Amino acid sequence: MSNLAINTAQNVNLDYKLIGLGERFVAFLIDGLILLTYITLMENLVDFSELFSTDDWTRRGILALLMLPAFFYSVLSHIIFGGQTIGKMILRIKVVRLDGSPTQWYNLLVRWMLRIVDIWMFFASIGVLSILLSDYKQRVGDAAAGTVVISVKKKHKITSTILEDLEADYEPVFNNVTLLTDKDVRIIKEAFTLSKKNKDYKTLTLLRNKVASVLNVESNLYDIEFLNTVLKDYNYYTQNM
Repeated sequence: MSNLAINTAQNVNLDYKLIGLGERFVAFLIDGLILLTYITLMENLVDFSELFSTDDWTRRGILALLMLPAFFYSVLSHIIFGGQTIGKMILRIKVVRLDGSPTQWYNLLVRWMLRIVDIWMFFASIGVLSILLSDYKQRVGDAAAGTVVISVKKKHKITSTILEDLEADYEPVFNNVTLLTDKDVRIIKEAFTLSKKNKDYKTLTLLRNKVASVLNVESNLYDIEFLNTVLKDYNYYTQNM
């Protein structure tokens, strides 16, 4: 299994599973079946509907217009659905930038334009070889656009979110934790969990001091207990607002 290791601006290490040829090919087949179904329906509509009972050239022009959504399906789907087509959604894979951030429309446009090299030239051999030989499993379009395809399959455990288990009679300690945002708390929890797992007490102390400074509080609690309390207090107040 290949992973893309990303170090965020907050020095939190994140790992993404890179997707190779197999799952991408299955997603491509699913999208192909969707397009084939659409094209067949449009052709039958033009052939048999009385609405299009006109000369051949006009019918061909109408059919060409109806084919445009199929032609632009890939790029439009990726832009509208944030790096996914219907096939990718079903396989739970997604196109992101190399730093793990969401793609922009221009990344996806470059990627789509180079499908002609990756997929349609030489029976997709260029794209296949590029994925197999690339360190990041990128086809030519990915390399040019600065993108990779990753898995978005996640086990939705409470430890992977900003949520915390709270006892029914839990009493909060720091009432100004609402100064933090969900993004702040997510970063704190990721850094806290990682540092605690690696027994990185220096980082825990730095994190504790930073949080205490932002909240403008002083406490005699030890670092782990302090940070755990901040997380629980945030959940207490946000769940009861």
